[in-house]
Amino acid sequence: MKRIMWAVLGLILAAGLSAAVPPEATFVGSIGDSMCGAKHMPGETAKDCTVECVKEGSKYILIDPSGKVYQLSDQKTPAKFPGEKVKVTGTLKGDTITVTSMVAAE
Repeated sequence: MKRIMWAVLGLILAAGLSAAVPPEATFVGSIGDSMCGAKHMPGETAKDCTVECVKEGSKYILIDPSGKVYQLSDQKTPAKFPGEKVKVTGTLKGDTITVTSMVAAE
């Protein structure tokens, strides 16, 4: 009887923990930097501005079409796409996307 109770308790706990994990989603937007956000320095392209700001210590971000800014857990992959439109797959917690993949968007 105790084994059955422990097994049921284990299943309940496992179900509760899996429900706490946010679902994976896809986000589309452009890669920018945390210093400039959606507005880049006058006279510079989004790509050039993002590259320069990241060199100065800014972080890569994702800016969705509405202007909402998301922080990105992965700071290496966005270096391939500065100023470009991308599809990011991952989990969202607060304003940070834990990135599982990133590809160029069409």
